[in-house]
Amino acid sequence: MIYPPAGRQPIVDHLHGHAVPDPYRWLEDPASAATRDWLAAQDGLWRDHAATLAGRDAWHARVAELSGAGTVSPPVWRGQRRFLLRRTARQEHAVLYTAGPGQAEQALVDPAELDPSGLTTLDHWQPDLDGRLLAYQLSRSGDERSELYVMDVGTRQVVDGPIDRCRYAPVAWLPGGKAFFYVRSRQVFLHRLGTPVGDDVVICPADRSYGLGISHDGRWLTVAAAADGGGNDLWLADLSAAPPDRPELRVVQEGTGAVTAPAVGRDGRLYLLTTLGAPRGRLCVADPARPGPEHWRELVGPDPEAVIGDFAVLDGSVLLVGWTRHAISEISVHDLATGEPLGQVPLPGLGTAGRMSTRPEGGHEVWFTYTDSVTPGSVHRYDARTGRSSLWAAAPGTVEVPELSARRLVYTSADGTPVRMVVLARPGTGPRPTILYGYGGFGLSLTPSYSSYVLPWVEAGGVFAFAQLRGGGEQGAQWHRDGMLDRKQNVFDDFVAAAERLIADGWTSADRLGICGESNGGLLVGAALTQRPDLFAAAVCSAPLLDMVRYERSGLGPSWRSEYGTAADPEQLGWLLGYSPYHRVRDGVDYPATLLTAFDGDSRVDPCHARKMCAALQGAASGSRPILLRHESGVGHGPRAVSRSVGLAGDMLAFLAAHTGLERPR
Repeated sequence: MIYPPAGRQPIVDHLHGHAVPDPYRWLEDPASAATRDWLAAQDGLWRDHAATLAGRDAWHARVAELSGAGTVSPPVWRGQRRFLLRRTARQEHAVLYTAGPGQAEQALVDPAELDPSGLTTLDHWQPDLDGRLLAYQLSRSGDERSELYVMDVGTRQVVDGPIDRCRYAPVAWLPGGKAFFYVRSRQVFLHRLGTPVGDDVVICPADRSYGLGISHDGRWLTVAAAADGGGNDLWLADLSAAPPDRPELRVVQEGTGAVTAPAVGRDGRLYLLTTLGAPRGRLCVADPARPGPEHWRELVGPDPEAVIGDFAVLDGSVLLVGWTRHAISEISVHDLATGEPLGQVPLPGLGTAGRMSTRPEGGHEVWFTYTDSVTPGSVHRYDARTGRSSLWAAAPGTVEVPELSARRLVYTSADGTPVRMVVLARPGTGPRPTILYGYGGFGLSLTPSYSSYVLPWVEAGGVFAFAQLRGGGEQGAQWHRDGMLDRKQNVFDDFVAAAERLIADGWTSADRLGICGESNGGLLVGAALTQRPDLFAAAVCSAPLLDMVRYERSGLGPSWRSEYGTAADPEQLGWLLGYSPYHRVRDGVDYPATLLTAFDGDSRVDPCHARKMCAALQGAASGSRPILLRHESGVGHGPRAVSRSVGLAGDMLAFLAAHTGLERPR
């Protein structure tokens, strides 16, 4: 394959005694004529290759069919009014609906109505404490730099906003709906409705990532901030004791390295879901007047094999606690006063239960989503009076899902650590085309879920495997710590060991094995294909981080230093250079067939990572397998119109199928 010319520049940075070449730095500038010309040529190369992919249209069609299941969210209750998201098979985006007692549902925010082009997304929303007002955030073309608006729910009229630069900002409403706290440009502000944004009061001025919460009665404000050394710092303010523009923030925890999520319950107790002293988590309670860790009392202790992730307080002295045990959800029932276990909430299967939703004013009900590998997401309701669960809202669409089996394997990584992997397949023998997927970062867990991307591959006779790597949260906080900073190489070793196990067990062979990952998972794929190019036939590297020396200079890179480290520190630069995929590309290597995907609206991970890596691989590869870049305009890192998601997933499957030997969907 003849690649577009990409000039190598003699740029070498001398950093802490390291000579760091960067020959394709010119591709960091998306506005330069050279970059635009090169990108146009890459677009043409991808289109030409895509046209040769057998069954590409069939892959698109099957992904579209399975996406027709749609989505539905649990209800969020404010007063007597409920709010929820739903997307049917005919809709490009989920729509936010509301309904009062005895009323039919009313669409509040429909992104397609606001923008028929499909480029506007609803990023976040929060009703006020009475359900009369709605704060919601919109962004365009995938940039996620949301604008915040306030709507009168009764009239659907916008009564305030826009407030710009509110990327997924948490909103904490004050009683009466006349003001709210929010996060903008990594600061916490108080905004009073009807006043200019320039008059908003800065509550927390430090340049940090913040989370906000407020009690059901609006009295207690909680503020959390990501800490430089990991975990979060946490403060609590009694808004009845001081004006809201000057809240007295009292320290709950600082500098502990633990992650703690707070909430003040209707019983007046401060509940703390924390990893402090328990890497898998525990639930503690305290008096809000004395919120420091020395005053915490353990209500539900840690489980040696399960990770605690959620809790809900119901009337009748009932406490529910959500767990994941080796990435499978459980919800346990406890006595609210003592924490004594009383039983389990029945779940539909061995899958994933989402966060629990309750009525702020109390009650005996809780709502949560459930999904697994063959079950589209639905909403279930648990009644503490009867101890029974029931289906509250099914997935909006009807789809025919293929039968498959899920095998859970434990394999050994390079340092002897046992790691878990889930393998989805239909009955069959002998090596088959396989996709190995991983993420391994930021404490995020890979749990079972319905995927219109995974099912077509398995239906066509392939194998799809999910490796639950270190760096994720499947086994708790220590599992995350063992895959970050100076231990990031563990993640890549876990992934390579998963591939070797799949081959050793006869699921696949090196010439039939593809790998796939997105974002931090794109970094994983980049590291794997540069460290072990012999092990894989194909790779899809989507919205990836790849230049780990300069990742801090763009997108949200500065906020990820606690995960990866910084090139400004001599020791940490050594960690980064040890695995940075862009810097590990070597001439004369037969790299796997590689598809890099990038999105020009991506404000999290700069698409320059994919551009530079594409140029480096194209210039170095010695084999005949293609290195290609699929560049997409008008979308970004996060949510997008369904048709755009279908197009991307279909192309990725068609590419992986062509280069691992899988036939088109049956």
